[in-house]
Amino acid sequence: MDKTYDVIVVGGGNAGLCAALSARDEGADVLMIERSPAEKRGGNSAFTGGSYRMVHAGLEDVKKLVPDLTDAEIARTDFGSYSAGDYLDDLGRLTQYNIDPDLAEVIVRESTDTVHWVKQQGIRFVPNYGRYAFNHNGRFKFFGGVVIYATGGGRGLVEGLFQSAERRGVAVRYGARARELVCGPGGVEGLSVTTGSAEEVIRSRAVVLACGGFEANREMRTRYLGPGWDMAKVRGTRYNTGDGINMALAAGAQPYGQWSGCHSVSWERYAPDFGELDANTSSQRHSYPFSIMVNAEGKRFVDEGADFRNYTYAKY
Repeated sequence: MDKTYDVIVVGGGNAGLCAALSARDEGADVLMIERSPAEKRGGNSAFTGGSYRMVHAGLEDVKKLVPDLTDAEIARTDFGSYSAGDYLDDLGRLTQYNIDPDLAEVIVRESTDTVHWVKQQGIRFVPNYGRYAFNHNGRFKFFGGVVIYATGGGRGLVEGLFQSAERRGVAVRYGARARELVCGPGGVEGLSVTTGSAEEVIRSRAVVLACGGFEANREMRTRYLGPGWDMAKVRGTRYNTGDGINMALAAGAQPYGQWSGCHSVSWERYAPDFGELDANTSSQRHSYPFSIMVNAEGKRFVDEGADFRNYTYAKY
């Protein structure tokens, strides 16, 4: 008889890894389905800076997450503070208050405990002296509560979580594409998966769809974002083609949220169509807050300095 898992997690980025590890915390037998080969694992999370925004009251809270802070680092750094109210205000302002208020409350309320939980999975954090900090009168200050990041950035984060998952017995299948939720009288009973040319049904008591959005799917970009979006560059993984969304819709899930907008920033015109984890060149063009940005017709189309650099970046 084929094995039945307690939980199948679709997607091997930060969200999927955290779901798998959390399920293992509760004693579940977990299988992770990852569409990419092992060397390309990590989803879009591997392309991020690995930074975490959290509620904190200053140095003492940071030291709990970065216990090896040196006296020199402490002397040259003003970690400031970031209250729950500030966090909620930032989320509201940058989304023009279109954010789900209940979800925002959860994100903010759980932000600090979440980072501590990630640390317990074996991730090491360090002060975020890169793009989220600036030197003012000899001391570093930070933007918007982003005072720490995972060692090795996004790739270091997901590699550390994968190692933790593997140590704790999470089974991982690479090169496997989830195709369809298998439903029965009691709800979801498993998952149809294709590996190469072979298709099989894997039984489970629960399925977590953590396999990203549709940014790497030209047809879905055009359908939801509009004409011209088929030509957009994808700075992250080529494997986020909306499979999880389409499976959920086919099973009767309710669409929710804004599908006609996305996070979009300036990028190298001649960059590859998708992100490459091992590329030695950078396609980032992040100096637009200090410039005038025009389209192909020579017309300005955006307020380049709408906010501080990192807030403008997040909003656009």
